[in-house]
Amino acid sequence: MMPFSKCPVCSGEIMEKQVEEIIYSGNNAVIISVKAEVCLKCGERLYSPEVIQKMESIKVKLEKNEIDEFKKIGQFYKAA
Repeated sequence: MMPFSKCPVCSGEIMEKQVEEIIYSGNNAVIISVKAEVCLKCGERLYSPEVIQKMESIKVKLEKNEIDEFKKIGQFYKAA
């Protein structure tokens, strides 16, 4: 998937994994499951251009409050 044979941060071994990312904007958040190259040493995540595009698209939708296509799974609360 990625052009890296080793982690560009620490030179550790990388492996393709399915990971979850949380994208925030204002009071909204979306959890997505995507493939990433993950460093087994430092945990750095490397994403393909397509995954980055998908995350950026979701962030724009959140900023515009266009959330109808997302499934509501709960609510966040903040303690005083």
